[in-house]
Amino acid sequence: MQAFDSLSPVPDILSTLQTVLASSQVILSADLNTPYSKFPNTDHSTIELKDRSISALIIERQQQLDATFHQISALETVMDRLKDLQTQLVEKTHKITQSMNLHKGLLSPLWRLPNEVLPLIFIHCLPTHHHMWPTSRLAPMLLTKICRRWRAVATNMPKLWCRLHLQEAEGRDWQRIAFCYNSWLERSRGFQLSLSLRSFQGRLTNTQSLLQPYINQISSLSILVFRQVPELMMTDLLALEELTVTISYLDAIPAIAPSISRQWLTLRSLRLRGMVFNLHYLSYLDSVWAHLTNVEIAMDQPNAVIHLLRLCPNLSSFAIHAAFMHTGIQAVEPFTHTKLQSLHIDSSNSGLTNNLSHLFDALSLPKLRVFEARYVRTWPHEEFKAFLVRSNCPLVSLDMGFGVTTTDEQRAEYVAIIPSLEIIVDPMSRDHFI
Repeated sequence: MQAFDSLSPVPDILSTLQTVLASSQVILSADLNTPYSKFPNTDHSTIELKDRSISALIIERQQQLDATFHQISALETVMDRLKDLQTQLVEKTHKITQSMNLHKGLLSPLWRLPNEVLPLIFIHCLPTHHHMWPTSRLAPMLLTKICRRWRAVATNMPKLWCRLHLQEAEGRDWQRIAFCYNSWLERSRGFQLSLSLRSFQGRLTNTQSLLQPYINQISSLSILVFRQVPELMMTDLLALEELTVTISYLDAIPAIAPSISRQWLTLRSLRLRGMVFNLHYLSYLDSVWAHLTNVEIAMDQPNAVIHLLRLCPNLSSFAIHAAFMHTGIQAVEPFTHTKLQSLHIDSSNSGLTNNLSHLFDALSLPKLRVFEARYVRTWPHEEFKAFLVRSNCPLVSLDMGFGVTTTDEQRAEYVAIIPSLEIIVDPMSRDHFI
């Protein structure tokens, strides 16, 4: 049989196939009948007289069998080669299609856009979520894979490289990831950074070392840890304005408070998630509260909320995760905050209503423009209405979100107090609590 390799041209395959077919035809046309075929019970004495001719037939059959096996093997080889050829042709169609699409794209007006316009488009290609993973499937990394011109434009746009999500790792994994992180951060070229850090083991040692050259660029930092409280790398962040800390750990507050307090000069936004604050825990951050304009925090009592508002005279936005306890009702002294413009309250605590009523009874917010509520089983309508009247605020938006049930009549009363008020109602709210 003619030999060939994986690079044999198509004519060689056809020639080999023709040879196999011709040889196979000879084998298939061979007559296997003999004088003994029709008489399998022939007298043994007769067979013994002609044993030589029978032996010759057996030898011939063995040769025919060997030749048949050989042709089967040859045919299988040709079929494998044909399958390989088919695979190559399919792959070629993909490459042809890619080439065709590439050249079609060159006719698009997009390729004729000046380099000054591309940055405006690239900014809108960035993912909408707050922080970004360094993946080639999304911008900005994806933009560097399109063509040389796009890569040059993208890598010279610091604004594309100012947000990044980093995850702590160790050993070879960290060496590989750290190279990617550092390449990304170098492209920020001194612009302010918004970073998100995550650690499963409660350590941020490698991340802290990596970020040291960029420490004065970090203006927004989010830290998420799953186990023990680490020695958070929140010292000497001279540009830090926004900080989010998420730690599901009971004793986290005393552990992280010193690090947060050291940022009081620049810090303006503080989000503390996974931890519930009371009056005692608030004191750990006394040096920070007065400078903040935005706070997100979980509180255990209405009087703790009022106390925090007293500590934050410059607050303009406040998000409360109300984890109000079922303890005895504590007195809540009236308080007016003169700068708060946005208030968000949510809680899945079924015992919230009475405590929330006491909060509304005590609070006045004359500058309030946006109010949002989530997860309130029974809405304290009368107390909230009195709150609106007392505050006499320029409320623009009232968002009664998921888990808040109000009637058309109640909402009409709010509009009667503030005619320009826009009320947003979640369509699922009526069915949330049964």
